[in-house]
Amino acid sequence: MWKSLVVAIAILAVGGSASAASVVNKDSEIRTLIVTQGGVKTKLALHAGEAAEFCPNGCFVTWPNGDLEPLTGSETIEISGGIARIK
Repeated sequence: MWKSLVVAIAILAVGGSASAASVVNKDSEIRTLIVTQGGVKTKLALHAGEAAEFCPNGCFVTWPNGDLEPLTGSETIEISGGIARIK
């Protein structure tokens, strides 16, 4: 029984959603997010008007104002006025 449960969880983890979180920078200057996934921190720098997809399997993001937010990988994020908002 436990083996079946572990296998089911593993399949869901590997076969999770094909989508990723998306972000767009509507500011006129570069904005940087710190993305932590699997214990590894990466800087995601977005130029004015730039959009990107990231975090396909869930992660933590440090917003430009320093707040930390967990993401599942399906969010749409907009940065405007130096503030990131989940839409």
